[in-house]
Amino acid sequence: RELRSLLSYETTRPPLPRGHPFRGVQQTLYWTSTTVAMHTAYAWYVHMGGGRVFYSAKRQFGLVWPVRGHRSRVIHPTGQTRCYDMDGTEMDCRDAGAFVQTSKGHSLPDSRFKAAAGGILDRLTGLCWYPDGDISHAKTDWPGALETVQQLNGRSRNSWRLPNINELESLVDLSRHSPALPENHPFIDVQEEYWSATTSMFEPEWAWCLYMDKGAVGVGWKPGKEFHVWPVCTA
Repeated sequence: RELRSLLSYETTRPPLPRGHPFRGVQQTLYWTSTTVAMHTAYAWYVHMGGGRVFYSAKRQFGLVWPVRGHRSRVIHPTGQTRCYDMDGTEMDCRDAGAFVQTSKGHSLPDSRFKAAAGGILDRLTGLCWYPDGDISHAKTDWPGALETVQQLNGRSRNSWRLPNINELESLVDLSRHSPALPENHPFIDVQEEYWSATTSMFEPEWAWCLYMDKGAVGVGWKPGKEFHVWPVCTA
């Protein structure tokens, strides 16, 4: 999430804010310190060509972008606090050295979600989510996702909308998978893939999406009926 926080979804090659001060940014993958809960011999990366967030085997090669500073109040914790070696075997973080101690994630808060006015309030972000993760009851294309939310607003007091990709990704608990949501979350019928409202500037006929089983951020072709809809509103 620290590395993702650099991204701008208005730009591409690299997906960084216009006029950024960085030098030598390569259009390839940059490692994070976060292990993949579904495959612990793999770690998450951010691709600085288009901004895709996926994972690769820890023994493969990628680039490094160091960071320093205290835990951010703006960037939400990953939820992952365990330590794993190159082969994916869990290890005692006290035996992993000072570097791993400072690079592991932080726990997500307890009692994060509560029922509120026809939705589920996320106390971490202040966003209110629709309780049903399968409101469309089928995969739909991107225009269909927007239409589904519009129809919901016609029969609801809340102002629902299709979430942007940062809002959608904020639901993810990176210590878990299938789905990558906090333990004992209150949602029903959670599906594997979800549309966001954010268009990909790398390929504008595609939109950003979230793979909820893994917690990965990718893209989907807008005319394809490949993803589900999860409405959000501002509490």
